[in-house]
Amino acid sequence: MQQRLLLKLPGLRQLLGYQKSWLRGDLLAGITVAAYLIPQCMAYGELVGVAPVVGLWTILPALFGYALFGSSRQLSVGPESTTAVMTAAAISPLLLADGSNYGVLTATLAILVGAVCCVGYIARLGFLANLLSKPILVGYMAGVAVIMITGQLGKISGISIPGATVFAQVSQFIQQIDLIHWPTLILAGLGLGFLVAIGHRFPTAPAPLLAVLIGTAAVAIFDLQGRGIAVVGAIPAGLPQFIVPSFPTQLPALLASALGIAIVGYSDNVLTARSFAARHHDKIDANQELLALGVANLGAGLVQGFPVSSSGSRTVIGDSLGSKTQLFSLVAMGVVISVLLWLRPVLSLFPKAALGAIVIFAAFKLIEIPEFIRLYRFRRSEFFLAIITTFGVLVTDILAGVAIAVGLSVIELLSRLAHPHDAVEGTVPNLPGLHDIDDWEGATTIPGLVIYRYDAPLCFANAEDFKYRAMSAIESEVTPVEWFVLNTEAIVEIDITAMDMLEELYDELAARGITLAMARVKQDLYAQLKRSPLLHKITEKRIYLTLHTMIIGFESRSKLARSSGHL
Repeated sequence: MQQRLLLKLPGLRQLLGYQKSWLRGDLLAGITVAAYLIPQCMAYGELVGVAPVVGLWTILPALFGYALFGSSRQLSVGPESTTAVMTAAAISPLLLADGSNYGVLTATLAILVGAVCCVGYIARLGFLANLLSKPILVGYMAGVAVIMITGQLGKISGISIPGATVFAQVSQFIQQIDLIHWPTLILAGLGLGFLVAIGHRFPTAPAPLLAVLIGTAAVAIFDLQGRGIAVVGAIPAGLPQFIVPSFPTQLPALLASALGIAIVGYSDNVLTARSFAARHHDKIDANQELLALGVANLGAGLVQGFPVSSSGSRTVIGDSLGSKTQLFSLVAMGVVISVLLWLRPVLSLFPKAALGAIVIFAAFKLIEIPEFIRLYRFRRSEFFLAIITTFGVLVTDILAGVAIAVGLSVIELLSRLAHPHDAVEGTVPNLPGLHDIDDWEGATTIPGLVIYRYDAPLCFANAEDFKYRAMSAIESEVTPVEWFVLNTEAIVEIDITAMDMLEELYDELAARGITLAMARVKQDLYAQLKRSPLLHKITEKRIYLTLHTMIIGFESRSKLARSSGHL
């Protein structure tokens, strides 16, 4: 029983096997991460549309839950830019519809996201993280970053911008540009410049905390609040209470949003965890990450918070300072609790313009220009996939952008499966073996023999493509074809549609006096062939283990093939 419990709680297993040499790194990482996340999470609370302190409430169960259930030693989980902006996009239309309590909707959404993740864990759906390819994630994050930036225009300029879309917000900002509150804009600009400078010169320093503390000191010393600069304001005393929210009437709409947030949040969670695990020659459990993220979101909902995911920036900071286990998350949680209990008066003077600058600073980090350049140089189709995803997120709402991203990933996968690389193989002068004749100058096929390789499993998606290209390979031969040999080294399985197509191909070739044979047939594929009439047509003597024995069979085709070369 105890062993089973430890399997479900990998974080606890790390702590039970804790080494004293890890303590210094975990303590330093935990304190520094807390210094970074306090203003960051407050800014994300502001971004979501709730009181900034709710961001701090939300981080507490997220840190604790992941520390116990997470499989990554480095990952920092809590309020995060992508899930924050997705939450705001999901909740705003519902709030406008009937004036529902905003906090109830965000808390309900967090619980639903947690429930979706837990159901995914039970169903072992961890493989779904692979649905979002690199180009899709790069393009999606860039779109999210633009949405984050335009969402802060009102906070950093002092202008009221009620628009819900990127284009509406930019349009309203331009129309009211003469109403800019210059002290607010100057404070935000100075804060953003400070963040960029410190982030560039001292990348591990808690730049957001320093920026907000300097801004807070300026508010107190120069009475900037009296000059019209908005501040966070009074913060409720003490820690959050656990409350089970009553489910609102918009539950179906929230559930659809929760599914999108869960997919994106989980994908980001797993990709970040994998990248840091690889650096430390460690491994993570993709399915366990579903449970950990589910527990973190359930806890966030119960403290009246909002959906959470992993934070790449906080993970980088903790790792660079030597975090070894999730103890660093527990240390960070302790620091946040201390702040909530004893430093509330300081937090109340945080200028909202500075929080807006922090969000913009974080957003710019999501736009990975070098990745767009790398995609363009590597494969143009993947670059355009990233660009299309970015515009899909901007033109539609962000949740539709999730569907576009997943849909494009699946379409890209199916397109490669439906029209994979193929090759006609032949001999090359002074080069042993058989090779793609298109790759080598002077390569020729063996007269009368077409060796055709199709580099994908055969299935309904590519059956017709295979048949068309196979027949084209035959038609391209100058010498009359006697044998058509399918090199199956890349074909590990076949479905019934493709099996029927191969039978049709056999009949068509037989009518033209061409023998169909197969080479490099694996046992799994052979087992499938045995369950179909095709094997009886081809006969076992035309099924070869190697290309070499197949060529011997072709050259001695007037005799019985050597039995040692057959299955």
